[in-house]
Amino acid sequence: MAQFDLPLDRLRDYRPETPAPHDFDMFWEKTLAETRAHDLDAVFEPVETGLAGARVWDVTFAGFGGHPIKGWFTAPAGAEGPLPLMVQFQGYNGGRGLPHCWTLWPLAGYAHFVMDVRGQGGGSQGTGGNVGDTPDPVGSGPSHAGFMTRGIEAPETYYYRRVLADAVRAVETARSHPLADPARTVALGASQGGGITLGVAGLVPDLAAVCVDVPFLCHFSRAITLTDARPYAEIAGYLRMHRGKEEQVLHTLSYVDGVTFAARGRAPALFSVGLMDQVCPPSTVFAAHNAYGGPKGIEVYPFNGHEGGSMFQQKAQLDWLSTQLINPA
Repeated sequence: MAQFDLPLDRLRDYRPETPAPHDFDMFWEKTLAETRAHDLDAVFEPVETGLAGARVWDVTFAGFGGHPIKGWFTAPAGAEGPLPLMVQFQGYNGGRGLPHCWTLWPLAGYAHFVMDVRGQGGGSQGTGGNVGDTPDPVGSGPSHAGFMTRGIEAPETYYYRRVLADAVRAVETARSHPLADPARTVALGASQGGGITLGVAGLVPDLAAVCVDVPFLCHFSRAITLTDARPYAEIAGYLRMHRGKEEQVLHTLSYVDGVTFAARGRAPALFSVGLMDQVCPPSTVFAAHNAYGGPKGIEVYPFNGHEGGSMFQQKAQLDWLSTQLINPA
């Protein structure tokens, strides 16, 4: 593995043209209005986990189409609210896993909610490692293996339209818990979770902060020609078979591109990137970072791939969020 993308000095100034569809904002306003036409129906069921330092709730809420979406809500044992709230989104093919997977933020004094990604966490192709409990009841036309091309014929049917609507409802669900402080809500995620976080940053206007690690779902037109690593390779695989549909596919993808969502984000943001990342190439990450509309910073890991900063980035987030949420300037 080697640094294969643009040099760092050029990455810091990389601002490609990624024009948004003319009806981008209207499309998402309509999508969220249709989603919110269903009652949120958030249910928090306490569960016994054997974790002495945390309380855990098994959560179900209504996402896109009113479909039931699962999650875990975790808080420090004995804590009284309101607590700063972390809402976390998973990497590709990752589910919510088991409650003990999510103890970092409660140990640091935060309430934490992790959303199950519909249809994912089933143990097939992908980079996620946690089991999922949420099906995707919506069918699709012909698709390449995985999730990237499900419903890609049109923005209205595309898989990630449903996922991003679910994610906005996840924030609303987590904020409804009595221990959560809605005014101190942070969205975070890595890889696919980072791309979802950018979507949430662009669709939820009152977040306190966002943490975006090695984000996926960004600058599709470059990603699908620069890397042959999955999951972007699923799109190339689809186009290899469905010749002549490039314009149609890129049109659909333009409605979920993290670069466009980033331009609409306003909460303070901490990004990270690995300069040897062949899954989410550095230029696609910097395209989103450089387009971001609020205060921002980025941690650069020159000799890391898609694992990025891992535990070191978690430490950076803990330190950064202590200034954003606990002792704001």
